[in-house]
Amino acid sequence: VQLQASGGGLVQAGGSLRLSCVASGITTTMSWYRQAPGKQRELVAVSHSDGETNYSDSVKGRFLVSRDYAKKTMYLQMNSLKPEDTAVYYCNARNLAFKESWGRGTLVTVSS
Repeated sequence: VQLQASGGGLVQAGGSLRLSCVASGITTTMSWYRQAPGKQRELVAVSHSDGETNYSDSVKGRFLVSRDYAKKTMYLQMNSLKPEDTAVYYCNARNLAFKESWGRGTLVTVSS
């Protein structure tokens, strides 16, 4: 499965952005990760195929992950953005054979 992430950009602290990740095929679990400069990649949100979602403590209550299965797309609605949310955001997905794929990433910059 190929993944294409988009929607990143520059936003002021307190603002919102919505990221999208379009998959080329059927996926099961889809996730958002992010990597800030000089830091390790971290898990941000997970969307399981049964509808369950999980979030890192740092974004819980501010970010919302959702799926449009007809469009094979996962979204990440990011609200109340903070400068520490600045990172390259990557989407990750597993296909029906549980093979993992990564998208190229989209840069989110939050100014203070």
